[in-house]
Amino acid sequence: MSCPICNRKSDEKYQPFCSRRCADIDLGKWLTGSYTIPVEAIDDENPEDLSDPKTRPQ
Repeated sequence: MSCPICNRKSDEKYQPFCSRRCADIDLGKWLTGSYTIPVEAIDDENPEDLSDPKTRPQ
């Protein structure tokens, strides 16, 4: 398995990362919100729109 940050071979001690540095980089991305997925805002004023699965955001 390769490190998801730098693609080097992962180290058993830090799996799935190769080093503490790469593990800390990944943690920093989680803490700053870099791994967020953009979504469409839901309009709370029209709850009936949520009853139709075709208009419901995924």
